[in-house]
Amino acid sequence: MNTIHRHGPRAHRLTGALRLALMGGCIAGAAALLPSAASAQEETPSAENAKALDVISVLGSRKQPRSEANSPVPVDIISGEEFHNQGLTDVLDQIRTVVPSLNVNLQPISDAATLVRPANLRGLPPDSTLVLVNGKRRHRSAVITFLGSGLSDGSQGPDISVFPSIALSQVEVLRDGAAAQYGSDAIAGVINFNLKSDREGGSLEVLGGQHYAGDGTTAQVAGNIGLPFSPQGFANLSFEYREADPTDRSVQRGDAAEVAASGNPFVPDPAQVWGSPEVKRDFKLVANLGLELNDDLDWYLFGNAASRDIDGGFYYRNPVSRAGVFSGDGGETLLIGNLGGAACPTIALRDAAGNLRPFSAVNAQVTALPANCYTFFRDFPGGFTPRFGGVVRDGSLVTGVRGTTAGGLRWDLSASQGRSEVDFYIYNTVNASMGPNQPEGYRFNPGAYEQTETNFNLDLVKVVDAAWTQYGLSVAGGLEWREEQFEAFNGDQASFEIGPLASQGFLIGSNGFPGFSPRDAGSWSRSNYAAYVDLEADLSERLLLATALRFEDFEDFGTTTNWKLTGRFQATDALALRGAVSTGFRAPTPGQSNVRAVTTQFIGGELRDTATLPPTNPIAQRFGGQPLQPEESFNLSFGAVYSLDAWLFTADYYRIDVEDRIAQSANFALTPADRAALVAQGVQEAISLDSVRFFINDFDTKTDGVDLVTSYESDHFGGDTTYALAMNWNRTEVTDFSPAIIGEARVQILEDALPRTKGSFSINHQRERWHAMTRLNYYGSFYEDHVDSGCVVGPDCLPIYGDAALIVDAEVGYKFDNGLFVNVGAQNLFDKEPELNPYGEAVVGAKFPPLAPYGFNGGFYYVRMGWRF
Repeated sequence: MNTIHRHGPRAHRLTGALRLALMGGCIAGAAALLPSAASAQEETPSAENAKALDVISVLGSRKQPRSEANSPVPVDIISGEEFHNQGLTDVLDQIRTVVPSLNVNLQPISDAATLVRPANLRGLPPDSTLVLVNGKRRHRSAVITFLGSGLSDGSQGPDISVFPSIALSQVEVLRDGAAAQYGSDAIAGVINFNLKSDREGGSLEVLGGQHYAGDGTTAQVAGNIGLPFSPQGFANLSFEYREADPTDRSVQRGDAAEVAASGNPFVPDPAQVWGSPEVKRDFKLVANLGLELNDDLDWYLFGNAASRDIDGGFYYRNPVSRAGVFSGDGGETLLIGNLGGAACPTIALRDAAGNLRPFSAVNAQVTALPANCYTFFRDFPGGFTPRFGGVVRDGSLVTGVRGTTAGGLRWDLSASQGRSEVDFYIYNTVNASMGPNQPEGYRFNPGAYEQTETNFNLDLVKVVDAAWTQYGLSVAGGLEWREEQFEAFNGDQASFEIGPLASQGFLIGSNGFPGFSPRDAGSWSRSNYAAYVDLEADLSERLLLATALRFEDFEDFGTTTNWKLTGRFQATDALALRGAVSTGFRAPTPGQSNVRAVTTQFIGGELRDTATLPPTNPIAQRFGGQPLQPEESFNLSFGAVYSLDAWLFTADYYRIDVEDRIAQSANFALTPADRAALVAQGVQEAISLDSVRFFINDFDTKTDGVDLVTSYESDHFGGDTTYALAMNWNRTEVTDFSPAIIGEARVQILEDALPRTKGSFSINHQRERWHAMTRLNYYGSFYEDHVDSGCVVGPDCLPIYGDAALIVDAEVGYKFDNGLFVNVGAQNLFDKEPELNPYGEAVVGAKFPPLAPYGFNGGFYYVRMGWRF
């Protein structure tokens, strides 16, 4: 194999099997056989190795085409500089801006989904996309998205917000099914983050920005440095620290305005805030190390450590109507608890005509209550709005050795462990059943989730002679063992306490997010092993064929075998045809199979507590619950690539059929008999529950779409100018489901929530020390089931049909001779906002549709300054 020595570490070209590993035509293990997925450098192919192809330029550039022309499957290639140089500071937002087939939106008032936002590639949930770092599988987040706007409800995907974009050399997004290569979760595709590997130089920068509305002020400092790690190695280190103020795009809720109109001076305006949460602290650290032990042996190590504190809002607790706290009969009378003593009087909240009584009259009666009679109206006369947040911690470590034998066999032996933890908190709320005996500061710690994953891999690649191939047959294979564990930790006593007033109709647990009781806590794990083989050959100068086969055995549900066939035909010097067909799967996670939690949802115009139970729980089984099985998929794609001089054009069609998709069921109302059965099982908190739901394999979908990507490089305007257009059209159809389990409302969300068309057109110009960028982002129309009303037609339904939008981003920058630079720009330059929410004042006070695909905060301007050395 050809090698070079640049800055010490040995680098290899990407031969056939490795190309497919990174691009989706081979297995994940083969990708690991790179000396360092982030450290390989360019070299000139030797005569003996004419097959070596620079299919993926491991060190990308801003002018690099968006898709690789020589790949047999579609892939987006984003250079680290293009990815990083945006006003957006979260990696999730950065990637959805440059990858049209990926959708990410804000998640205000979405419980844990506010802390780890779900991302949807090609219209599928986040746990249908596999994430790799330097070609190695990334662990999933501890957060299970109980409230994911319908489309992502119940998913447990990876948290990619933990990466500082300054640490990335490039990002590849494989837009093709790849479960036969990588295993579970790669139904929609694969995102591979390549870390920088320079052993010298670096950068230090600061960013400051603010929304046009004057809020959401963001401050960020980031740095990267490359260091020699002995004469034959490198150590590349990156960090990022960020803080961001919250935003507010609210109007006063109608019910809060009614209470204020009664003369109540304690009602806040707005009573409930819709906006981005406050980022109190967001720290990220990434390290990437490599060392050449000898000419045929390399050692590598990379990992990350991250911690962030996110503080968001919740629904307003109306001092008149909030059931189980202020009223027990729909707002007719105050809910008054008897702490022991004489019977308590009744205090009416409305008069005979149904109007609210004056605040002064109600307050006078509350003040005159006997000492043994307690109502939360006394301490919270204007109601209260809980604040919910969490501290998200994430860490991983990957290490291994790779080498080449004298016979040309390349091998890679690696081990990794990743851990994600989320520690929840909620404050400015109460455990109503405890009456006046609340914790200090009205603050509760409801508990924590933790996800841990351990992997061991052995990967082998060898090119063998075959007379019927042009460059030999590439054979890859290997073994993988993986274990994942999900653990739930109970909260503090007050967060789940069944207080003395529970029997009098007061709700149990920290209101808004009840704590996990010891019954909810537990640890569940699962291991699996896999074996794979991959074959790839150029049958001629024009025809490439590849096949992959993967077998996996899971200890909880058994075995699965998946395959993939890939081909590419070079029809002319400029035109190539490509296609792939494969099967895939996604295994249910231990968390999805075993978690128990209670969330507060807006159902039928009221806040109601809903329990998520394991599907094997007797109550869940009463409504149709049963043990989870893996999802199964069939993926078909074909397309064309046209590449001539400065032009590159790709068009790819895809279809993804998924059977037995895993999701949360509809909410099932609990009858008195159901509650009694739960209490008999020891679930005392059931007396506060309105409904239950559970995870289930219940519906099938068909997703098809088209990706168009084109770029053109020129010398326009006296410099280097690149034009790039990327468009995605995507449609999902629910082909089979149980109306009683999933419901019509969920079906419409799955089919219509995301825009069917999304794309961008960008112009990047570089002239001497100046650079300028303009990007037009198009978002098609979308559908929102506002605040999860859960229905399609009826007086309680809240459908929003949002219009298409065009968003403009712009940036201009200058680099000085001494390495200093300054960039000034704006995301959403013309301050485009969604149309007003038709239910804003009438329902919960959101000025705009909260789930608009391009956000609702409006324009954001920023300045980025730094020093490259």
